Amino acid sequence: MAEAPLPDAGTVVIGVGNAMQGDDAVGLVVARALVDRAGVPVEEHDGEAAGLIDLLRGRTVAIIVDAVRGPAPGDVRRLDVSDAPLPAGWSPFSSHGFGVAEAVELARALGVLPRLCVIYGVGGAAFATGESLSPPVRAAVPAVTARVVDEVREILNAGRGVLHA
Repeated sequence: MAEAPLPDAGTVVIGVGNAMQGDDAVGLVVARALVDRAGVPVEEHDGEAAGLIDLLRGRTVAIIVDAVRGPAPGDVRRLDVSDAPLPAGWSPFSSHGFGVAEAVELARALGVLPRLCVIYGVGGAAFATGESLSPPVRAAVPAVTARVVDEVREILNAGRGVLHA
């Protein structure tokens, strides 16, 4: 028997990371900066796939902020994964074997990926336990925070996301 569609839960911003693993904490730091500025619910998550899928389920729009390997530390990349899989070489950092990239693709396969799903990946390099954010990643936090706020405002103004605070 097919599951009944879930009610629209609107737009959510999800900061992903581990506060104890250096640059991996950037998603959490951005989420904390967004709490009073985003105008939509903001969640912090450790990136574990099943829990992340639960946060995506029933949403119209999801914006995920996470650390990635590949870009230079502090470089911010925006990727719309609504209609296409993450490109080869896109490597969100995960302390789990099954993280953000896998959660997005599993959510897509299950039919629960939001209509608009965007990932802001912040290049990181320092992921050892006990490290703090590296200077270039810390310097990127205000810019990625502002970009997410601007994108949420555009989405809400265009009527693509439903505000449920």
